[in-house]
Amino acid sequence: MVLLWGSNARETHPIFFHHLLRGVRNGARLVAVDPRRTSSAEWADLWLGIDVGSDIALANAIAREIIDEGLADKEFIQRATTGFDDYAKCVEPYTLERAERETGVPAGAIKEVAHAYGRADRAMICWTLGITEHHNAVDNVLALINLALLTGKVGRYGCGLNPLRGQNNVQGGGDMGAIPNRLPGFQDLEDPAMRAPFERAWKATVPSKRGYHLSQMFESMEHGEMRAVYIVGENPARSEADQTRAVRLLSGLEHLVVQDIFLTQTAELAHVVLPAAAGWAESEGTVTSSERRVQRVRRALEPPAGARDDIEIIVEVARRLGCDWGHPTAEGVWDECRGLSPMHGGMSYARLDELGGIQWPCPDETHPGTQFLHARLWNDPVEGPRAPFSVVEHDPPVDKLSDEFPIRLTTGRRLDSFNTGVQTGGYTSPLRQPEALLLSPADGARLGIVDGERVMASSRRGSVEVPVRFDATLRPGLAFLTLHFPDQVATNVLTIDATDPKSGTAEFKASAIRVDKLATVS
Repeated sequence: MVLLWGSNARETHPIFFHHLLRGVRNGARLVAVDPRRTSSAEWADLWLGIDVGSDIALANAIAREIIDEGLADKEFIQRATTGFDDYAKCVEPYTLERAERETGVPAGAIKEVAHAYGRADRAMICWTLGITEHHNAVDNVLALINLALLTGKVGRYGCGLNPLRGQNNVQGGGDMGAIPNRLPGFQDLEDPAMRAPFERAWKATVPSKRGYHLSQMFESMEHGEMRAVYIVGENPARSEADQTRAVRLLSGLEHLVVQDIFLTQTAELAHVVLPAAAGWAESEGTVTSSERRVQRVRRALEPPAGARDDIEIIVEVARRLGCDWGHPTAEGVWDECRGLSPMHGGMSYARLDELGGIQWPCPDETHPGTQFLHARLWNDPVEGPRAPFSVVEHDPPVDKLSDEFPIRLTTGRRLDSFNTGVQTGGYTSPLRQPEALLLSPADGARLGIVDGERVMASSRRGSVEVPVRFDATLRPGLAFLTLHFPDQVATNVLTIDATDPKSGTAEFKASAIRVDKLATVS
């Protein structure tokens, strides 16, 4: 069984979705949890059309039903987890009837999924931004982790928790320490014992206090504390929630540097642009896939004139700041990393080439890599810390629906385009249509709007003019936009920058809007 939760993988992760369909054809049951009846949901045995932002209520109700029906894996819970009693007390009030009220999903469908997941020998939960782009993103994820722990569906074949990565090497970025409180290998920055090897290798003091995540950086710009920013491979002028605020803050910096392979909208605001090589074809290095598999990348082409490899750029910036790092190669940088990150220790270039990639952790050059990250939970006694249950409660979206703003706007991607359109906008696609506000036909009729009509969509933060396209996959009261075409429709003018305090993720998936007819000129 596969629970595809908050993910339209058919369009946003199409290669992964082909693997998922192979499982479906081999007899796996697919359940899609999504506010829209997406193209992914069309392949599912069951679609749970959840109300935006009610994921915790649904997960807790599934858990309560599993516990009440005796489907929990009591042996696994007792041996490998902590906090079950508090968790069971938390989910007890989430009856099927309450969940139906909170989520809009019929109680019978919730019960069916709970029994199917609880009884399945092998099942996994896959999710993406439909879960994480909320003001309570971390709690949403914890609610799904709870379900896997409750049924012992983690750390073994055909089971697990799979956060699908939306971009190439997102996993590798986290592995390398691109997280405010982590050093490479997810080592705690605030632990002196973990900082010490880095300080010895780098002959420098590593700051002992965690840095800012992206939302905190913008807050710091707002307060005038952060006055210079160096952006590598990111387009926040178009990708940030409350786009008007993001552009204002980036434009007000004393010094903005952008290092990228395209002259993005953010780069157009910069004081200095550093043209970079394309990592997938013009650089040497490694990437890490969603399954923790580190793989080699080889240069196939020389960068165009004026563009340089990221390593060369960073080393040259360091030299001009007074630090001579010599002329490191990609392999040399990688060897330094695996000398400091125990989970990468056994991944020499030679072994990566020989084995076609290795899954971390791989502590030494005799280790084959780790197929199941949490397999240790099945050892008796458990190796390392036991997995904790988390008490999480339903917390609806920050941007409330009202008589003035009665429509729930959610955002996402389409198959033919990618993020802010920088990488795909310059190419044609037979699938591509101009950006439009997708509405249910019932909403169109209620508002007196015809298909294709231009309207004014407004939130509490701003307004955009946009054509309407009717979409039968949407229920009344739900609208959809992408951020692929910011020059056509500045979608993120409408979205809210309410952020999750634990991860800093903005609530892109849940804005309140109204749709008004444009005044006609006689």
